[in-house]
Amino acid sequence: MPIRLLDNPKIIRLLEALRATGGETRIVGGAVRDSLLGRAPHEIDLATTALPEAVTKAAEAAGLKSVPTGVEHGTITVVVEGTPFEVTTLREDVETYGRHAKVRFGDDFETDALRRDFTINALSLSQDGKLHDYAGGLADLEARRVRFIGDPAVRIAEDHLRVLRFFRFHAAFGEGALDAAGLHAAIIARASLAKLSGERIRAETLKLLAARRAVEVAREISQAGVLEVVVGATFPARLARLAAVEATLAHAVDPLLRLGALAALIPEDADRLRERLRLSNAEHRRLAHATRLLEGLHGAASPPSELELTRLLFEHGRQSARDALTLAHAESSAAPNAEFWLRAARFLAEASAPDFPVKAADLMARGLSPGRALGAVLKELQAKWIRAGFPRDPATVTRLVEEATREALPPKSQ
Repeated sequence: MPIRLLDNPKIIRLLEALRATGGETRIVGGAVRDSLLGRAPHEIDLATTALPEAVTKAAEAAGLKSVPTGVEHGTITVVVEGTPFEVTTLREDVETYGRHAKVRFGDDFETDALRRDFTINALSLSQDGKLHDYAGGLADLEARRVRFIGDPAVRIAEDHLRVLRFFRFHAAFGEGALDAAGLHAAIIARASLAKLSGERIRAETLKLLAARRAVEVAREISQAGVLEVVVGATFPARLARLAAVEATLAHAVDPLLRLGALAALIPEDADRLRERLRLSNAEHRRLAHATRLLEGLHGAASPPSELELTRLLFEHGRQSARDALTLAHAESSAAPNAEFWLRAARFLAEASAPDFPVKAADLMARGLSPGRALGAVLKELQAKWIRAGFPRDPATVTRLVEEATREALPPKSQ
């Protein structure tokens, strides 16, 4: 059921405030698209014939905070009761080149709509409740079809990122096959993706991998040679199996782990993705740890034993252990619902990480002196404790400590 944006009291208050500009203001783009699909918009953008200075003056006169977040491009962010809304003056392209364009302010909503990327993103809603559709977006939305406005090659030449956006929007909203004209233009222009910043590529790639039809679309664009330009070698079948495992485990979609399934087998792959996609330190660290643990699990027909899983949990933490196990399950020939893999996943989710019960002070109390030698003894003692199966009972721990102490201390002279 469609969501009625004009029932939102914050939007009503904003539109009423902007009446003072003397211009027309409409809700535009993704918010209109999502509301028609019955999805709550993540953000609500508005377009207006009023100039930025008039928007600022009207907002402040109504007691609303205004922030010049992109005033050089005509965008003022107006905050209504804690919620930000971007209000952008209508624009017309003077000249476009890749990711940038020279624009001038305009006053024609149709011209502004037709400079957008896809028909489903060119819809607008005026304050009187009228839906405006200059590009056939409503029919495409009903058909779940993602189609460029006008000539796809021209749209892509204006903004190379639209190659990835085409696939991402199809994965999120489309049904059936990709639009043939759009796919052809995207394949022809795929090399242009190499010119884009890693940050932009990262954002679109992770959004694509989180989308509803990510698996099917990733397979198609991998075959088209587009993904290889973005992330290098890809393994779409591995991604498909990971998504099936996610669904079986009832895990939320994890776009970063999906990226690992698609394009990372070993730690060097994680390093490559960091450089190409400008991953954050935390994102790179997560993929690097997972692939490092995965090196010992490639080709495994069955999951590690509970003792080995406990070791992974103790030495590497729950996140890395679970990531590696999930990727190993996806690589295996086992079904996504294979009970022995699911049992291992549950163990890692529920088991408590063991605590090493011995401190340096315990060894010093038995006569060992502080220093490097003490650290080496403690490390060897921990290794023996792990091999013994992480015992917790005091008697076994005491025995291991006594053995380590005897081996480390010089024999008493007779």
